[in-house]
Amino acid sequence: MTIAPIHRASVPDSHVRTPVGAPSRPTDRLRVPRHGACNPGTEPTATTPGSFALAPDIGGPLMFASPDTPGMPSPSDKTAWDFLPDGWRVSRCHGGEESGGSREHGVRDVSFQTARGEWIRVTYPAGFRPVTQLEHARLGIVTPEMKRVAEREPHFEMLFPGRGAEAVRDEVAAGRMVIPANINHLKHRLDPMCIGRASRTKINANMGASPVSSGTDEELEKLDWAVRWGADTVMDLSTGGDIDACREAFCRHSTVPIGTVPIYSMIIGKKIEDLDWPTIEASLHHQAQQGVDYFTIHAGVRRGHLKYVKNRLIGIVSRGGSLLAKWMLVHNRENIMYERWDDICDILRGYDVTFSIGDGLRPGGLADATDDAQLAELETLGELTERAWRRGVQVMIEGPGHVPFDQIEYNAKIQRRLCHGAPFYVLGPLVTDMFPGYDHITSCIGATAMAYHGAAMLCYVTPKEHLGLPKREDVKQGCIAYRIAAHAADIALGIPGTRDRDDALTKARAALNWEKHFELSFDPDTARAYHDEDLDVDTDFCAMCGHDWCSVRISKEIQEFASGKAEGFERIGAGGKAGAPVKSGALTPEQVKILESRGVLSPEEIHRLASKTKKAMSNSYPVTERGGGGGVTRSVTEGKPASSGAVGKLSCHSDYVDPETAQRLQREKGISERASSAHSGSDTNDLLVQVDVRPALGITKEDRVI
Repeated sequence: MTIAPIHRASVPDSHVRTPVGAPSRPTDRLRVPRHGACNPGTEPTATTPGSFALAPDIGGPLMFASPDTPGMPSPSDKTAWDFLPDGWRVSRCHGGEESGGSREHGVRDVSFQTARGEWIRVTYPAGFRPVTQLEHARLGIVTPEMKRVAEREPHFEMLFPGRGAEAVRDEVAAGRMVIPANINHLKHRLDPMCIGRASRTKINANMGASPVSSGTDEELEKLDWAVRWGADTVMDLSTGGDIDACREAFCRHSTVPIGTVPIYSMIIGKKIEDLDWPTIEASLHHQAQQGVDYFTIHAGVRRGHLKYVKNRLIGIVSRGGSLLAKWMLVHNRENIMYERWDDICDILRGYDVTFSIGDGLRPGGLADATDDAQLAELETLGELTERAWRRGVQVMIEGPGHVPFDQIEYNAKIQRRLCHGAPFYVLGPLVTDMFPGYDHITSCIGATAMAYHGAAMLCYVTPKEHLGLPKREDVKQGCIAYRIAAHAADIALGIPGTRDRDDALTKARAALNWEKHFELSFDPDTARAYHDEDLDVDTDFCAMCGHDWCSVRISKEIQEFASGKAEGFERIGAGGKAGAPVKSGALTPEQVKILESRGVLSPEEIHRLASKTKKAMSNSYPVTERGGGGGVTRSVTEGKPASSGAVGKLSCHSDYVDPETAQRLQREKGISERASSAHSGSDTNDLLVQVDVRPALGITKEDRVI
């Protein structure tokens, strides 16, 4: 099923004027471009019109999809059901028909209902036993791995109540989703997950020892670190050290799927031209027995494609692609991986290893993007997908790494057509080449767009891309950048529930509930450290605007606004008092490291923030204590009462700091910073303007006649 795009070359005057009888709401009057997508948030009072993507088509060719720009390729009308093994047939049938027997000798059949309510009958050889997730799905079987995927992807149950796992099975059967779960990795710690455009966008982190850097222990530490920061799969791309031990350790230790590029280990200690089938066969079996969940095989680089590479600015940037190109030129033969593709399929099927068919001719710079070499290989990847499906093997397709922003949608949608909806796994892409050291940013911009237009998994890029092997902090920065890209795309596509945490954080932010704000953030340590770097008081403003200029505080004070008044989000201060400012708690070791790496605060200032014991806090700041009904305040300084009878109350995280003290602390901070600026010749303005909110009181939320 395809949905015709809405084309508007220009916006007529009628769209910006209000003719008589026109809808009164601007979102209706200006024709906000809704296409039937779900609202990604479940907050009933949200004012956004929701996603502008197409209506969800789970069980169909679109899945979650963006509207087509004019000229984009339409989805393929074929799926994995069109590429069954010999002796298999599929047809529609009526519900309740008996399964198991058949009038034909030597065959069996099974009938089952899809999540959409359609009944299909599959006829297959009598002696067949399913091994892969694809083969189980073709027989209507919901495996434990599919059930686990449905648990981890709750939108399936939201869209198909009571049949979420069946919806996962249907996507796997169509080839639009893979569950990379080697039968040997399932014996260890693997937690099954899925990759497909009907699911949330996934991210992959690359790591592995090189001949000049790192080792197995360090790579295992980075694996755990990557998973902590959101990696859904990890690829071991080791090219040095004890590669076999590193891979074995990954598969036994990892809870996420592990991928490899087998050719790397095939040529250790030998020249690429010595590569032969016995070496390939033995290596594939060995890695599959270790538990690797998906293999990158560069079988799409064919001898006839090499003529398109001759004039590229940067040639072949894929390691596997360049190695096999040299092999073909030395032997004057077709790519051995292409020649032995069916044999490779049979090996992978035996362990349920998923193909990640490599893009050996991907562009290495914008000047080479979407060229003849890249597209010729992509056509071959479509052919290889069909052949793998015929042999019961799950498939995803790897995509380009450097693509101008305007070419991203075409790249996603031509892959969807040529490869019949098989999941698209994309490195980046980088949308500019001139920012080495910042390529996690240049690429996550492209990754967001690529996921919105169809990519199912994004391979992260770290700040060390093109420069060296990523270290621990590089892995974190790459993972966070790509979690942002994946999450942004999921919201844009209207995947149900994906905006809920954003909405909860917005409520906390509106209520100026800093603690809940940080708890809901992806990286609470960094958020808290950055906040306390300027003002270590949780109160009704932050150091960005200060008290008098805080628009969030002003909106919260306007009684007719809902802003800041969500139930359960009000900030509770000392003694259970709503809205009471409090000193923030001592920095954690992780937060200390964050501030030390920034170099903004002196070591002494960081030490003070990290040493907020009750004694230290009482000695550091004057705090006030609210008296009984008369509202008497008592100052406490240096741990001693300022007047007879006062009790020395400590300003730790749960203690009270009145608004005036909070503002004074900010002013003191500002005076210190302005003094520093004066030494450097900077000009500052310390004027604070009190905003009068009284004229806004009584504003109505809807038009009404008074």
